[in-house]
Amino acid sequence: MFSSPNVLLWRGLLAVILGVVSVAWPGITVGAFVILFAVYAFMTAATDSARAFASDRVGPVVGWLLLALLSLAAGVVALAWPGITALALTIWVAAWALTTGAMEIALAFQRGESAGERTLFLLSGAVAILLAFSLFVRPDIGAASLATVFGLFSLVYGVSVVFASFEERRLRSNTNPREPVRA
Repeated sequence: MFSSPNVLLWRGLLAVILGVVSVAWPGITVGAFVILFAVYAFMTAATDSARAFASDRVGPVVGWLLLALLSLAAGVVALAWPGITALALTIWVAAWALTTGAMEIALAFQRGESAGERTLFLLSGAVAILLAFSLFVRPDIGAASLATVFGLFSLVYGVSVVFASFEERRLRSNTNPREPVRA
């Protein structure tokens, strides 16, 4: 289940499902992102508060409590002003896409991949970078547009990762079982 082709296949299929949902219901997708962020912030506030009192020194207690208050405030702001939160999440997604795309392009040249695999890694990295630049240039495009663009990105990315998993599965089946697979 956790072999490389299977992990790639599941990652690609989940990206395709996320893409379909994001394109079909962009408003719900953005609202879900904002609510998930608020829930995450509240959970972080609770765990940071618990960690504050798990220490036997005063210094870490104050630091953990300040982090808990900051997380609590972020959760309240996310729920009170979802528009601002959606804009901040737009910039966050752009930074994530830029980092992911750059890393995938770099990994395509560092791994001993075949030409087909290298092309798929380059394609998915280029799509991620294009998404990042479009979001950095126009972060005001609106939450629904972000969800639609993110959905389209997820569809293309997911399909390319599914094909990469098929290619890796094919390469593994063509190698000698006693010979290690080059990673």
